[in-house]
Amino acid sequence: MTIRVAIHGAAGRMGQRLVALGAADEAVELVAALDNAGAPNAGCDAGELAGAGTIGVPISADWPEACDAVIDFSVPDATDSLVEECVRRRFPLVYATTGIEAEQLQRIEAAAASIPIVKAASMSTAVNLTMKLAEIAGRTLKDLPSGVDVEILERHHRFKEDSPSGTALAFGKILADAMDKPKAAHGREGRVGARPADEIGYHAIRTGDNPGEHTIVFGMLGETIELRVAATNRDCYAQGAYTAAKWIKGKPPGLYDMQDVLGLK
Repeated sequence: MTIRVAIHGAAGRMGQRLVALGAADEAVELVAALDNAGAPNAGCDAGELAGAGTIGVPISADWPEACDAVIDFSVPDATDSLVEECVRRRFPLVYATTGIEAEQLQRIEAAAASIPIVKAASMSTAVNLTMKLAEIAGRTLKDLPSGVDVEILERHHRFKEDSPSGTALAFGKILADAMDKPKAAHGREGRVGARPADEIGYHAIRTGDNPGEHTIVFGMLGETIELRVAATNRDCYAQGAYTAAKWIKGKPPGLYDMQDVLGLK
């Protein structure tokens, strides 16, 4: 079964990888490579820009007439117009942009009453499986008599603008709910005193071209558990987005996540 896919943010780093992988996938028909009309690469063949050869789909602001799924890896500022357009055209949406404001999230949630939307902090299969493992670990360790300290370390490339990463915050929410740890500490400096038991620590590292790495530390007295998941390139996010796009076709309106897509709920 072939699905018709539009890439929103097609001229960006992730957009180009989506174009390249989509062009190589016989189950995918790329029907649009959407980006700002004023983008430097507007009008270029999306396949040539992505290093995948000519595919006959230009980088353009023109939406397709028909589409089975829109995959978005763009910027928060483009969210409102993207969601409005998808709702107007009744196009299912796979939304992978991070760093959005609470008001934008509310608009996405409202749009899910009209169209199916898969929204995830990370599209990576490995990350989402690790989230499930973290939830299991958190619930198992919650009532350990000696207590459990939770720290979340994340590394990303120097160009990433939001911090901590959306994925780190998603790990934190899972563990805050599972372990009743409502407080958050974003780095530590100075004489901060003993570590509170109900706190989750976040540490964001920005270095080089790291595409994404997360380590969840469960620190106990006498032993430690670490869950680590790391990407070596961006293809894992693109492949996960295509998995979501294939899954969402024909789904009823609603807000879904990668746990739904992967059958982990």
